[in-house]
Amino acid sequence: MAVDKLFINARLDRSARHAITVDGGRISGLLAETERPEAREVIDLGGALVVPGFVEGHIHLDTSFYGDAWKPHKPCTNGFDVHERVTFQAQNMAAAAPMDVRARNQLDLCIGHGTTRMRSHVMVDGSVGLKSLETILRVRDEYRDLIEIQLVAFPQSGILKSPGTPELLDEAIRLGANLVGGLDPASFDRDVEKHLDVVFGTAHKHGVDVDIHLHDPGMLGLFELEQIAARTRALGMQGRVAVSHAYALGDLPADPLKKIADVLAASGVAIMTNAPGARPFPPVALLRAAGVTVFSGNDNIRDSWWPYGDGDLLNRAMMVGYRSGFYVDDELRMAFDLVTEAGAKALRLADYGLRVGARADFVTLDAEHVPQAVVAVPKGRSVYKDGRLIARDGHVIRQPT
Repeated sequence: MAVDKLFINARLDRSARHAITVDGGRISGLLAETERPEAREVIDLGGALVVPGFVEGHIHLDTSFYGDAWKPHKPCTNGFDVHERVTFQAQNMAAAAPMDVRARNQLDLCIGHGTTRMRSHVMVDGSVGLKSLETILRVRDEYRDLIEIQLVAFPQSGILKSPGTPELLDEAIRLGANLVGGLDPASFDRDVEKHLDVVFGTAHKHGVDVDIHLHDPGMLGLFELEQIAARTRALGMQGRVAVSHAYALGDLPADPLKKIADVLAASGVAIMTNAPGARPFPPVALLRAAGVTVFSGNDNIRDSWWPYGDGDLLNRAMMVGYRSGFYVDDELRMAFDLVTEAGAKALRLADYGLRVGARADFVTLDAEHVPQAVVAVPKGRSVYKDGRLIARDGHVIRQPT
């Protein structure tokens, strides 16, 4: 019987050319190039490097101004301050283009570069209620054939400081959010235990995962990481909790850093870093050596937090590698893993990867192998979702309805 699709002249990392068969949107075979089964459609990839679709582990679809009028960055008055940045964001959002338009712009940007899976944080708190989530849920449905999106109910204005937020987080999960978020339990809400009571209580009630923003530095951040890990173990949520940013891990001396790395690994708490500019960030190689799942994402793209961002996770892998001092091939592959396999593990994507049975989501690159792709960040990519071409040269291709 003929397969649905046969991709020929596909080059996989560390190996010779292969043929890839796809049936029902899933990879049904990884064959030697000389094997050419009968197929309803044959696609010649021309010897391009084929890699799994990129996994965007942390982004904000509701707050980006990509494609909107330029918003000049406003610096904090006395060093980085989350409260002040949230205030600036509210001011900018009030004068921004409609949220659904901005979200579509950002999704097209990311898909065009090769992202096929995504986790986006969406504001859910007393300042916006459920309006942002309802908008992004509609956009997610519009894009369901192009990208799979997990949504985190994110209390950007705090949980305890923003009246009604615990109830809103509960309702957000009922509406369709996939995870419960949090934000700096100590410095923002000034009560670590009550903040985590709401986050983990809501997650446990609904059987969903957790992804907490943690910007607090040094020993304060270390204490919060310890408390998050303890909650994770107590509820049996190993592998279902992530901490985004975890700046404290870039501030700590060697001994407490090694200790908390072991705690995070034993607790199954993943760490997301985007290697942000002008500040220390989690030591990727050390954490991974301890057994911690470390993944990455673009985070903010041209929003109230910074004016940078291009939606390209391959470029993000290069940035992580550059800032981490990764030079040898295995280190460059480690950087690439943060936006592919490690991201899939953190997001618990069981059907991901270039393997038989996985969804046929992949990207073609003009590179000999992964290390070269990380340092060169080649353009001219083709992006396939379930074996369908959905983007080429940065432009999304929509099938007629």
